[in-house]
Amino acid sequence: MAFDVPPLPADEIHVWRLPWSTDASQAPPFLALLAGYAGPGAPEVLRGEHGKPHFGGSAGALGFSWSHSGDTALFAAGRGPIGFEVGVDVERVRPRARALELAARFFAPDETAWLSGLPPERVLAGFLALWTAKEAVLKAHGGGLSYGLHRAAFILGADGTPVPHAFDGDIAPAAGWQVQRLAMGEGLVAAVAWRGEPRKVRVFTIAL
Repeated sequence: MAFDVPPLPADEIHVWRLPWSTDASQAPPFLALLAGYAGPGAPEVLRGEHGKPHFGGSAGALGFSWSHSGDTALFAAGRGPIGFEVGVDVERVRPRARALELAARFFAPDETAWLSGLPPERVLAGFLALWTAKEAVLKAHGGGLSYGLHRAAFILGADGTPVPHAFDGDIAPAAGWQVQRLAMGEGLVAAVAWRGEPRKVRVFTIAL
């Protein structure tokens, strides 16, 4: 099964919001989205330097990523030169009594200090904004969480948007990345990231 997806030009990123079920008898809906973007006679599946799969072809690559939290899933796709990747992350807002402890363990020191200076009622929102931005970058990079959340350090703008600040290792430099917060409504925090020029992000919703 493949969804009838809109054309995906090289200057856009498409993000789909769809329901997530743990029912093993149901194929994950993002597989149908992936089939829609890959099209008939899908090109060869390649793996990046860190093992992340993507579709390659003579004209470039189809990068994709997915994430789920609770009953919501996100699927992101973008086209670019060979090696282009995109990453997406979504987290459900729920009490996290150990948010500052987790930040001290996994975040950059400046980020932890910033979170510690927030009013208690804003700590969780700040923590999730940073977490989703970091994980989206690491998913696009292909190294995942094991590569180290501290390697992608952000500052948050006045509106709460994460801004790449200091990236380490082979995700550097921070200026080479685009990270956008996704408006998911109350109860969810999400971000999408890719390396390269700014693009228009279009968000679609599927209700199955």
